[in-house]
Amino acid sequence: MEFVNWRLPTSIYLKFLSLLPVVLIAATNWSSLSKNQEARDLIAPPAFLNRFSFGYQEVIADSIWIRAIQDFDYCEQKKSENVCVDNSWLYKMLEAVTELSPKFRIPYAAGALALTVIISDIEGATKIFDKGVQRFPNDWTILYHAAYHYLYEVKDKKRAAELLIQAGQNGAPPWVFTLAGRLYSDAGHLELAESLLQEMKQTNQDPTLIKRLQDKINSMKATQQQQAKQ
Repeated sequence: MEFVNWRLPTSIYLKFLSLLPVVLIAATNWSSLSKNQEARDLIAPPAFLNRFSFGYQEVIADSIWIRAIQDFDYCEQKKSENVCVDNSWLYKMLEAVTELSPKFRIPYAAGALALTVIISDIEGATKIFDKGVQRFPNDWTILYHAAYHYLYEVKDKKRAAELLIQAGQNGAPPWVFTLAGRLYSDAGHLELAESLLQEMKQTNQDPTLIKRLQDKINSMKATQQQQAKQ
C-alpha cells in the first residue's frame, strides 16, 4: 500500500491559526446559564490577543465586535443601581477591537456611547472616547458624543466645551458653539442631553441606547423641578 504524504497548504494553515482565537472567544463567551437561566458569565478576550492575530487583526476585530453588540446591556457586577463596575466586560471587548483595528470607527461612535449611556461604565467609556477622539480628531459625531460623556458622567465642563468646539470646527451644526458657552449652567446640561437624544433618533441608533438616554433626561428634569421648588 502506498501512503500519501498529505499536507495542508501554508495559506490554509495560517488562516486556521488566525481564526483559532476567534473560536476560543466564541466558545468561552456563550452565556453560562444557571438552572433558572438568570445568571450569566461572559468572558472577555485576553489583553494579549493581538499577539496571536497572525496578520488577521481585522477579521478577529469584526468577530469580537459582532459578539459585543449582542450584549450591549450586559453588566457583570454593579457598583450601584444602574452603574456597572469599571473596566467592564463590554469595555474589554471594545478595547480588544480597537487595539486590533485602530481605525474601526463604529466601536468608538456606538460602543463608547453604550458604555456611558446603558451600563454607566464611566472609566471604560472615558478610555474608549479618549482613544476615539485621538484617532478620529475630525469626526464631529464622536467628538459630540464624547462631549456628552464628559459633561454628564465625568462632570468635566471644561473638557466637554472643548470637545463641542472641536466638533463645531469639524462639521457639527453651528449651534454647538453656543451650547459650549452655556455648559456652565444646569440648562446647558439638559440641552446637550436632549440634542444628543434627537441626533440618536435621527441616525436610527439602537433603541436600547435611546431609551436609556431618555430615562436619564427624565431624571435630570425631575431633579431640576425638585430644586426649583426648594
